[in-house]
Amino acid sequence: MPDARYPMLRRRKRRRPLSRGLTLPAAISGERARLLAICVLCLVIVGIGVALAMRPPRPDARRLLAVSLTTLEDGNYSAARSNAQAAIKAAPKWAIAHAVLARAYLELGDGLAAEAEIARAIDAGVPAARLHQLEAHARLLQGDPDGAIDEVAAARPRYADYGDRIHARALASQGDGVGARAILQSVLGRSPRDAAAWTDLGRIRLTAGDVGGASVAATRAVALAPREPAALTLQGEVIRSRYGLIAALPWFEAALRQDAYYHPALIEYAATLGDAGRNAEMLAATRSALLARPGSPQALYLQAVLAARAGRIDLARSLLRRTGGGIGGLPGTLLLSGSLDYTQGKFEQAATAWRQLVAIQPLNIVARRLLGAALLRLGDRRGALDTLRPIGLRSDADSYSLTLIARAFEVAGDRAMAARFLDRAAAGPIAPASVFATDDAIGALMASADASAGDPTYVLGVIRAQVASGDTAGAIARARSLVQAGPGAPAAQLALGDTLVAAGRYPEAATAYARAADLSFDEPTMLRLVDALGRSGQTEDAATALALYLSQNPQSLAGQRLLGHWQVESGAWNAAIETLEGVRRRVGNRDGGVLTDLALAYAGGGSDDGGDGDYDRDGDGAIAVRYGRAAYAMSPMNAAAADAYGVALAANGDAAGARQLLVKASRLAPGDVTIAGHLTALR
Repeated sequence: MPDARYPMLRRRKRRRPLSRGLTLPAAISGERARLLAICVLCLVIVGIGVALAMRPPRPDARRLLAVSLTTLEDGNYSAARSNAQAAIKAAPKWAIAHAVLARAYLELGDGLAAEAEIARAIDAGVPAARLHQLEAHARLLQGDPDGAIDEVAAARPRYADYGDRIHARALASQGDGVGARAILQSVLGRSPRDAAAWTDLGRIRLTAGDVGGASVAATRAVALAPREPAALTLQGEVIRSRYGLIAALPWFEAALRQDAYYHPALIEYAATLGDAGRNAEMLAATRSALLARPGSPQALYLQAVLAARAGRIDLARSLLRRTGGGIGGLPGTLLLSGSLDYTQGKFEQAATAWRQLVAIQPLNIVARRLLGAALLRLGDRRGALDTLRPIGLRSDADSYSLTLIARAFEVAGDRAMAARFLDRAAAGPIAPASVFATDDAIGALMASADASAGDPTYVLGVIRAQVASGDTAGAIARARSLVQAGPGAPAAQLALGDTLVAAGRYPEAATAYARAADLSFDEPTMLRLVDALGRSGQTEDAATALALYLSQNPQSLAGQRLLGHWQVESGAWNAAIETLEGVRRRVGNRDGGVLTDLALAYAGGGSDDGGDGDYDRDGDGAIAVRYGRAAYAMSPMNAAAADAYGVALAANGDAAGARQLLVKASRLAPGDVTIAGHLTALR
């Protein structure tokens, strides 16, 4: 048996040399290479460790969702949307994150995106029964009020306030303002501190013309939720109606401080800036609105308005096309679209747009005048006459409308009627503005009013008919009843003022107009108030009202024109020239009243104002003559135009020509003390 060696006692093998033929220096070099490789590897590992340490931590979905809820509560809906989207990116299947994102989209007015997130929330595990109120809101935003009402009916009782608010909005969108207000009053009875319900109530009241009621609701909403963009925006709209453009801007700015991309506030802010003449800021606001809501029809429309003001017709047309027809039926869009078509010679398209506008606003004199002009261009003299007839019946009809009517009669071959209206156009308006007449029988109008007791529009029609028939006492009584039924509606106060003016009771009319101005200080109300105050001898109050209006609406052509006229009458020649030249640059040389006042202003510009009425030939007589001649050419039978031309000729040294015109003016207006004074001074 062979000897078995104990394993531990086996002979060890001799270690082989590193490499046969390898010298000592080479071996040392290899050791260094290995050491260098190890060092490089260590450096790489350390670098990776440092990079991992400095890398931002993975987004915490819970933290992001908490931030989203906080910003949602604070009224920064755009930030809430962004944070909810980040939370979903970190946790795509987290159901509650999808529900919160849907809430953010709803507050931003994006119903389609909200509905998609609601569906994702349900797929991820949120019970559908918990989201019916959100689904109702989303459907309403997409123009489906019936679907919204159905979803509200399926909502759980714990969401009753939210659901009832959506129900009220849906009814209001269907024209049932009475039902909508009743639901919101019920909500506020249960939850008087519900700022969203106050905001919805204020919005519905404002849409219905109840500015006073809207003001109460908006003020309450802002007091309860001072950081809520919707409430702040509504308050801005109410303030704009009651006090003017400039006063409203801080409210829109406050809304945008809460959410810089809140689309409704951006649109109202841009529109207000544009009306105030701040075009560069308006453009910036519309660009922000397009960032907030790409393709926003409202923002594109406002940019089209800016382009049209700058004379860039093609750009304006392109911007309108980009709206996609989303706001094509609104009055402003129809007016602008027709104007662009008319400028480019597309009279048929212009007439189509303006015909829709007149159908929406049958009492809009400007729209009727434009439509009449377009129809006349198309050779439709019957259509033009039918459109312009309500204007021609007014004693305050403007010369341009009367000239259009005369041309229509010329086309029809009725030269006698054409001459009649041309004479009226040459003489200018023969009476102050009056209530728009109606051809409908009073009995039919009363029946319509009785059948629609909740709609004051029909009552206004009855009042107009009573005034037109001479029943001013009945009209005043009915207007007072209308005011009692809706003290916060400026239209009711205006109707009362108009009936009092028709009866010659100017001080009482001024009081009614002042109440209307406190609710809605717009241009028509201002003109009525100033006229009534002037006719009742309250000239200082009239001047104060005009100054207040212009402080809020510096771009108002009517206000600037009236201011320039008053400056001429007071002898403030240089101020009058500055004011009236500004108006003329905007409207051109087709406003006879502006040209008349400019002639007088330049004629008096060199006067020493010595009180003797003598004319100083060192004044701007030549300029005065140019304006006077233009005004007289437009209305040769207008006493004011003839007088201004005569005064201008006198200022330029042509006493003989001045005498002829001043004599004519005095015969056209024998009771005018001012014209008689000019003729006396010349003699």
